[in-house]
Amino acid sequence: MIIDMTTILLYGDTVRSPTMRYEVPHTVADPFLYAEVDGKRYTVLRSLEVARMKEVPNMEPLPFEEFGLDELVAEGRPGEEITLEIALRACRRFGIEHASVPFDFPTALTDYLRAGGIEIDVDSSIFAGRRRAKSPAQLEGMRRAQRAAAAATAAVAAQLRQSTIVDGAVMLDGEPLTSERLKAHVAEAFSANGATADEFIVAHGKQTCIGHHMGSGPILAGEPITVDLWPCDRESSCYTDMTRTFVVGDQSDELLDYHRLCKIALDRSIAAIRPGARCSDVHRIACEVFEEAGYPTQLSKKPGEVLLDGFFHSLGHGVGLEVHELPHLDRAGDVLVEGDVVAVEPGCYRQGYGGVRLEDLVLVTADGAENLTDYPYELAP
Repeated sequence: MIIDMTTILLYGDTVRSPTMRYEVPHTVADPFLYAEVDGKRYTVLRSLEVARMKEVPNMEPLPFEEFGLDELVAEGRPGEEITLEIALRACRRFGIEHASVPFDFPTALTDYLRAGGIEIDVDSSIFAGRRRAKSPAQLEGMRRAQRAAAAATAAVAAQLRQSTIVDGAVMLDGEPLTSERLKAHVAEAFSANGATADEFIVAHGKQTCIGHHMGSGPILAGEPITVDLWPCDRESSCYTDMTRTFVVGDQSDELLDYHRLCKIALDRSIAAIRPGARCSDVHRIACEVFEEAGYPTQLSKKPGEVLLDGFFHSLGHGVGLEVHELPHLDRAGDVLVEGDVVAVEPGCYRQGYGGVRLEDLVLVTADGAENLTDYPYELAP
């Protein structure tokens, strides 16, 4: 937990707001006010949540009743107005005259506080910067999520190994093996490992080069099967992100070339990750692998051109309380810092045919990087 002397305000719950979840590592489904003033931390919330909130280090939880809830209800004020007035009274109690808020701070609350004489500045960089430093509990949660992803990938590989090829179709137990059947095994592995996911990718064939196509239908021999998983650890609400590509049956020279280049790009880019490294430089290192082999990347694309083939996307992104967060491993100027956790995912594709993507989760350490992903890379499952 990072605490500085900046006065900040948050309003939301810890289920839908990753910014709030970073500050309050409990599941609180109802929205509440969080304030940080002179290094002190306060929450203003329903009385039934106060006892659990006392478990959070250096937190002073205060129930709505402290700020006149009962009298406001007796006056017949609407619920939304009560919420706004309690927040204003709390800010005055804490001595807040000026506060920074994230970009998604409620507009109605911003207007009400400003009308009450409190200056509000929107500065998302404060909150994004805090979240880049993972707490030990969050990092352990990400390790658990990664183990769940590896277990789910192994479950898919096991089904593929047990399958047979009949007239070009991949069959298992006398029925076509489909993305849907494989996804059922992924969900089961997530649950068994304390993780969950609303959606994930088990795509095949030409689906594998269509953005985030989630995958559907029967799988054919010789085509690529992309397994891209981003489960969330239930205990910490932290994510991982991992991708492997498989082929059942003969592997074409084209897919073998894609796979070879992806592995080289993955290794070289991870080797370049360390505190102070520019994300654009790491992205460039990966792109150069594909450019040298004659495939297009963002390095050579013309302004306004939309790439559809080759390595057409960025190298990766930060992972934490969201599956996509800062920093971005792309052409922008983000600089890596110790404690960042990034997904590194080079890929190579041809529209109408398919592609290969490999993705590992990497922790930026004091002197380099630690790969948190432990799973084989081979195309054969």
